[in-house]
Amino acid sequence: MSETDPHIHVEQKVVQASAGGRNMTVSLLGLVPDSPSVVTTGCGLQVPYAMTSPRPESVTCLPCREHASQEHLRFAEQVERLSRWPGGPVTGDEAAKAAQWARDLAKRFSGWP
Repeated sequence: MSETDPHIHVEQKVVQASAGGRNMTVSLLGLVPDSPSVVTTGCGLQVPYAMTSPRPESVTCLPCREHASQEHLRFAEQVERLSRWPGGPVTGDEAAKAAQWARDLAKRFSGWP
């Protein structure tokens, strides 16, 4: 961990680290997980949790932005695949909304106009 790193990063598991991911854990297990003090980032560094953000506009580490974009695109594909299973866990409409949300975030992380 570098004490002089001025960048804001994303957590390596950026999709699961979101508030939605934490809320799902709470609803499934009834437990509120503690936020870690140090996390591994999308660029591979270990930094204080306070130096991370799930918001694309706040992330200044370019490798982390690239990582987050790719992870959100991967998540969108996974959700769409799940919706095609007979009796799958999500409906087509739910999957379309979740996939669009993830693709929008991926676009914001990649800095596309």
